[in-house]
Amino acid sequence: MKLHHTLILGIATLATVFTSCKKEPDDNNNNTTHTPKSAAVFVLNQGSFSGNNASVTLINLENDSITADYFMAQNNRGLGDTGADLFIYGGKAYILTNVSSQLEVVNAVTFKSIKQIPFVKDSVPQQPSAITGYLGNIWVASYDGTVTVIDTASLNTVKVIDAGLNPDAILAAGGQIWVSNSGGFNFPNYDNTVSVIDPVSMTETEKIVVGTNPYTLQADAYGDIYVITRGNYGDEKMRLRILDPATKTIKKTFEDFEAYNFTIKGDTAYVYRYDYATFASSILMLNVKTEEIIRDTFITDGTQIETVYGMSANPSNDDVYISDAKGFQGQGMVYRYGTDGKLKSTFPAGINPVAIRFLLR
Repeated sequence: MKLHHTLILGIATLATVFTSCKKEPDDNNNNTTHTPKSAAVFVLNQGSFSGNNASVTLINLENDSITADYFMAQNNRGLGDTGADLFIYGGKAYILTNVSSQLEVVNAVTFKSIKQIPFVKDSVPQQPSAITGYLGNIWVASYDGTVTVIDTASLNTVKVIDAGLNPDAILAAGGQIWVSNSGGFNFPNYDNTVSVIDPVSMTETEKIVVGTNPYTLQADAYGDIYVITRGNYGDEKMRLRILDPATKTIKKTFEDFEAYNFTIKGDTAYVYRYDYATFASSILMLNVKTEEIIRDTFITDGTQIETVYGMSANPSNDDVYISDAKGFQGQGMVYRYGTDGKLKSTFPAGINPVAIRFLLR
């Protein structure tokens, strides 16, 4: 009864603070002087592989209440197998499950299901991996080497675009769609390219060589795109690289550390580095304007994170959220830090919390 009561209060609070949901998203937000404020955090929990236990944890920032499985509570069923990505665009949230090969579309506030979209081609699961939004469409990268374009109003597929091998990440930046082609299922013959897609013609215009096994993509405020290439897990190490969209070349590679994951907020990139040889890890701070390391260790209060899995920064106040998969055993955690590297609070999550997203009002 207590959890049910908290859930009702949480939904009521979110419905109050989230003033309206646009039918069609505004990618630029240039028509308003309103500064959005984060009302809630959604944590997508990957679950255990083939465990059919992906879930979403709701953290209501108005009162710090927690709902352990918000989707289940609102829809009386589970999400499916292996959560891959969650993206909030306009008034909807889009949730990918990789093994179940499904896109779940929900109301961004109530999380009530609007539509389930299967990703199956010729009876073969496409295994969607990542999602972004741009020009009123949702763009879904899948391991079968495609990008599916879905209209956010009708929720119908507009087009399916061929990309590279086993796309792992997708990004809308600089008026283009960028797709990292990992080729992760083609060991030892990994892909090494990022596909560039024109969002108007919905065609791939070129492939840019960035390094072996590209993974995470994020853009900074200066037009550059940061990409992690995971190498071959042997002599080719995991590197953070800077792609210059103007020249379509890698203009800088950080050779002094192995980069596993990162997030960018303002002029700062928070980079999780991990050494597979020594098992040493830390989160460093990088200035994306000067492209220089600010300090080697972001966390300053001595708190330890066992298995960094997801990273994101609150767009409202610069708090940095880091998820801990706890050795991929049991319930994960989410830690909230100030920019000074000191722990502010902790929140329980589900199994393998992989993505952290913010609901703005």
